[in-house]
Amino acid sequence: MPIRLALSAFAFSIASSAFAQTAAENQLVGAWRMLSATIDPGGKNIAAYGENPNGLLVFTPDMHFVEVLTDADVPRFASNARGEGTDDENRVAMSRSIGFFGAYTVDEKGAFSGNRVEGATFPNWVGSVRTRDDLSLIVAGDRMTETFRRPEGTNIRIEWRRVK
Repeated sequence: MPIRLALSAFAFSIASSAFAQTAAENQLVGAWRMLSATIDPGGKNIAAYGENPNGLLVFTPDMHFVEVLTDADVPRFASNARGEGTDDENRVAMSRSIGFFGAYTVDEKGAFSGNRVEGATFPNWVGSVRTRDDLSLIVAGDRMTETFRRPEGTNIRIEWRRVK
């Protein structure tokens, strides 16, 4: 009987140790503030969301995310009613902002491995899935660099700082 008990305790300690080693801390969890965003069509670095980019990216512990990117210099609408913007006002607002949300995954090291967009202000993104081959999120301390390539080949780079 004591041998059986000892073997059970030994097996439990090995299993507990192995589990603890495979569960790495999720590097993405928390809120991130956009510092800069550049777009590189044809070899030119252009401010993707103007000279005053304003964005927030939040990763929750239950593997959901929400990202909102705006140009802080987009002019206010003449009307104070969201649904009453002119064609020009709506075009500028749409072209200089994006919001989307969904679910994400991390690998065994806690690094980004993919996401799925569940809702977006640009409806063409809904249902899209990106892996680290399409979208890179590299965390270094309280900084994160996001890089991806649009379907037409344009490169985007966004720099983030963790919100404390």
